[in-house]
Amino acid sequence: MLALRLVRLIERHCEELARGLTEKIRESERTCDFRKVPPEKLHLAAAEVYRNLGAWLLQKTEDDIEERFRTIAARRAADGIGLHQFVWPW
Repeated sequence: MLALRLVRLIERHCEELARGLTEKIRESERTCDFRKVPPEKLHLAAAEVYRNLGAWLLQKTEDDIEERFRTIAARRAADGIGLHQFVWPW
């Protein structure tokens, strides 16, 4: 129950969270390639994930999620974003 309330809270604050994430992505040297993408485009993509988090966690299959994020990755590759900007070593 607590997890579901957290998901709903994230969904309710999707715009604010997306705004913060967009700023961090655009300001970080680790994600400098993302500066090639208009901030509005990044914001919309982040907001979509936050807004639909419950559906992704509760209704979508692994195949659905894989397909969605493959589409996003292909779009970002076309934007000139390097793979190293997506995946960081721990």
